[in-house]
Amino acid sequence: MLVRIGLLTEGGYPYVGGDAGLWCDRLVRGLGQHEFDVYALSRTERQEDQGWVRLPPQVGRVRTAPLWTAHDDGVVYGRRTRRRFTEAYGELLTAVCGGSATGGPDVSGSGADSAGAEADRFASALYELAELARDEGGLAVALRSESAMRVLEHACRTPGALRAARTARVPDLLTVAAHVERALRPLSLDWYEDDALGSADLCHAAAGGAAALPGLLARHFLGVPLLVTEYGVHLRAHYLAASAQDEAPAVRALLAAFHGRLATEVYRAATLITPGNSHARRWQERCGADRAKLRTVHPGLEDARFAEVGEGLRGSRSADPGALVWVGRVEPAKDLISLLHAFAEIRRAEPGTRLRIVGTPAEAPDAAAYLAHCRALAAQLFPDEAEGVHAVGDNPVSFEEIGGPEIPSLADAYACGALVVLSSVVEGFPVGLVEAMLCGRATVSTDVGAVVEVIGGTGLVVPPRNPRALAEACVALLRDPERRERLGAAARARALELFTVEQNITAFHGIYLEIVSHSPVRRPVVDEEGEPLPFGVPAEAHVPGRWTRTRFVTERRPRWAEGAPVRATEPAQSRTTEPAQSRTTEPLPGQEPLPAADALPGPDSLLAPMPAPESTAGPLSGPGFPPVPEFADASRSAPETLFAPMPGPMAASSAGLEFPPVPESMAASVSAPDFPPAPAPGPMAAPFAGPDSLPLPVPGAMAAPMTGPDSLSVPGTMAGPSVAPGVLPAPVPASVAVSVGEGA
Repeated sequence: MLVRIGLLTEGGYPYVGGDAGLWCDRLVRGLGQHEFDVYALSRTERQEDQGWVRLPPQVGRVRTAPLWTAHDDGVVYGRRTRRRFTEAYGELLTAVCGGSATGGPDVSGSGADSAGAEADRFASALYELAELARDEGGLAVALRSESAMRVLEHACRTPGALRAARTARVPDLLTVAAHVERALRPLSLDWYEDDALGSADLCHAAAGGAAALPGLLARHFLGVPLLVTEYGVHLRAHYLAASAQDEAPAVRALLAAFHGRLATEVYRAATLITPGNSHARRWQERCGADRAKLRTVHPGLEDARFAEVGEGLRGSRSADPGALVWVGRVEPAKDLISLLHAFAEIRRAEPGTRLRIVGTPAEAPDAAAYLAHCRALAAQLFPDEAEGVHAVGDNPVSFEEIGGPEIPSLADAYACGALVVLSSVVEGFPVGLVEAMLCGRATVSTDVGAVVEVIGGTGLVVPPRNPRALAEACVALLRDPERRERLGAAARARALELFTVEQNITAFHGIYLEIVSHSPVRRPVVDEEGEPLPFGVPAEAHVPGRWTRTRFVTERRPRWAEGAPVRATEPAQSRTTEPAQSRTTEPLPGQEPLPAADALPGPDSLLAPMPAPESTAGPLSGPGFPPVPEFADASRSAPETLFAPMPGPMAASSAGLEFPPVPESMAASVSAPDFPPAPAPGPMAAPFAGPDSLPLPVPGAMAAPMTGPDSLSVPGTMAGPSVAPGVLPAPVPASVAVSVGEGA
């Protein structure tokens, strides 16, 4: 079955060296039977200049948008639109500033209800801003306007706001406003049309946050199901990044609340959520994710590149049985300081041991300074040692990089030692640990992130920031080579079972089919000639039922059913949204001009004309009649109420539509629910349908049967029924017979 997937990324695939770019590329290449459209958000100008990776043929098109800059859309709002923006933006910020926004459970019922109400308020305001951007052409100017700043300040000063938010100063408000404007830039994109994300069978967000925001809007506007994959929880990453920055408490509290609300809505709207490990799963549940939506899918690594070390040549490649190996990116979260202090104790127990640190500084600003500090500490703890007075001293700690003559590849880095060490204090999914397992190496790791889940008993785990425990575990394995071999073999077997590319691709293939099979058919599937493709969609997708996860409630024919079937097209140019044209209605003779139908709210209308099976509907009008208002929402009408036009001085009109005349011999049925027919003592006219109707004298005998109980026959000149309170009847020619009953 062919499935078209809209892959949503932020700062990753298809850019070179982007986050999660490797597993996205493996996923796309592994599912060659499906089609992929990539929608990528770039983080920096440098990332765009680096270009894309080579794309496989199953990628139909790529559409990109920058998050690092905002183009002036030139949209100028009118007074009514500015009021609409102010109300929606104020609701969004009020939900952010009001109380806890972490999305976690609350033991008190009132607290849980309050958190749910604030989450609903945030979601409603977010979608209202998206609809405003879609109608008017963008939000860039409005989000950077002075009125947006006033709305933010008012939300921070509102009673019940966060305590830290009430202390925000003007610089803090400017920082928060700039961050929120950047996060909401995807709302102004032109991706939410039938020829863009609307042509996908499902949207797959490679991360939370801004990457999942286009998927939220595609689900809101077009009903496309959303799949969210998080190998590193976006909200957790924001917390860690904020803790490393020197920001005011008000800024940290407001931004944490904003991202918490956004994460809650992403998890609530997603059809399925695929965390990469149980650690990420616990974070998602804490943020409000439904357990029934969660499917754990571990990342997959290519085992072929480590097969030679793990199976054929284990122990060779100049492996040193007394060497410890650390592989990764050098940054403070890896806690190399504790590793160096632990190695000092290891050297006292095993003097001939060496430590090889293989890696390069991370892209963080303080990573290079941290590497220099580690080098200085190693030189201080371990002075250069020499075997004799005529030998050159050598430090037992070496800092190396992959690509040199001694370590030409990543597999060689793990093969050059007998034991692999992981000393991190913060870790999500430990990819380096899985690589060591695929190489068949015994490991000693700290208990952080998903380490215990990955190891599963095939290695030793110690508490973080505990150099003595780390040293004791390493010494125990260095002194027991047979135990190292057994743990290494078990680790490789576990990695081949759980953490390969094949199992990752198989899992996502099944999830794609599960989502599509539980979603209704939104577009016809056609072949190359444009003919319907038999068995293009599963049979159960045509059967409505409670099992269907995605539901549509519309009062009109959906746009996907109009015209030809939807096909994938080239990326649409930036569209300019023109203001909607209001419908006007010509006034009738003797009647004031009617207001535009689009200007009247639909839910407030009490009656709306509906066409009758045998007669054309329309309220009475003409000389002597008060003006009849036009109702905007034509779909909301009084139950089973039909109005029949009559010849003579009565002109039929209904919502500005002209109707052909009805022959005088045709009988029109008029009903007035909840109003029983009035008695007609003596020579009285037929009862009218409204409560204010008054009978008129009718000469002659009474005839013409009526349709309801207690019906009276009215021959001769008869007053027509009044169709609404306050409307007087008009004379009708004698040849017209009107039957009045209690129900149509």
